[in-house]
Amino acid sequence: MKIYTRTGDEGMTGLFGGDRVTKSHRRIAAYGTLDELNSVVGLLSLHVSEKAAVHDALKRVQHDLFVLGAILATPSSHLDQLEKKMTTPTWNVPDMEADIDRLTQLAPPMRQFVLPGGTLPSAYAHLARTVCRRAERDVVVLVNEEGIPSEVLIYINRLSDWLFALSRAENALAGVADVLWNPS
Repeated sequence: MKIYTRTGDEGMTGLFGGDRVTKSHRRIAAYGTLDELNSVVGLLSLHVSEKAAVHDALKRVQHDLFVLGAILATPSSHLDQLEKKMTTPTWNVPDMEADIDRLTQLAPPMRQFVLPGGTLPSAYAHLARTVCRRAERDVVVLVNEEGIPSEVLIYINRLSDWLFALSRAENALAGVADVLWNPS
């Protein structure tokens, strides 16, 4: 597999199924943001604590983000051509919600807004969360304009919640208080 193809030198790229679009197309922006999120999740995985017990989940998320990116890179007219393994994330939303509940119980009750920071793993989880929220905004455009399957948006929305819960759990497990927003 060659790294360079020269087919994008004019600012165009191919979608799954053969359609060519500009590299500024909203689909490219959306799956590009998922790719960025995947990179940040990889960085986060290097810093999370063993106590949080999320290494396997982070690997699963990285694979799922690749699946979601494949869906975004495929016009609806070609979705039936994707193999089954490229259309369904492995971490279902109810299981993700159960892990959000588990992580939330590791941290003290939240009584005010939290700022990113505290520990390095918490800060990286917040960074991943904010990139995830940007990906969500990009996907909302596609859902509204091009009929992207709603499961993509639901997964990304819940993932950002999970990353927030992870950020708070990492601080709590390290015995470090969350950085609280002080409106004064």
